[in-house]
Amino acid sequence: MLKSEIIEKLNKSNSNLKPEDIETLFNLFVKKITNSLKIGKNIEIRGFGTLSRKINKEKFVRNPKTNEKIYKNQSYKLHFKMGKILQKKINNLAISEKEEDV
Repeated sequence: MLKSEIIEKLNKSNSNLKPEDIETLFNLFVKKITNSLKIGKNIEIRGFGTLSRKINKEKFVRNPKTNEKIYKNQSYKLHFKMGKILQKKINNLAISEKEEDV
C-alpha cells in the first residue's frame, strides 16, 4: 500500500479533516517512529506489533564478483515482531481464502 493510498483512506473515514492535515499527521507519525528507533527505543503498537533495531556487527565480508575481502562497519537493521491480534487476523484471512477456493 502506498502512502497516498493510506492518506486517501484516512481522508474518507475522517471527512472533517483536510487531506493536508492528514498528510501532516502521517508524516509526524513516521518521523516520531524514525527518531525513536534512531536513539534505540523500541516502538510497540498494541495489536499490531513491535519495531526494534538490531545490530549488524562489524566484520569482513567477501565481494562474490571479485572475491575481494571488504571491511563492513557496524550497522543497524529494523526488526518487526508481529502482535498476536494481527497474526490471528492474517491467519484467519488466509484460512477463509482457502475455503473460498475449494
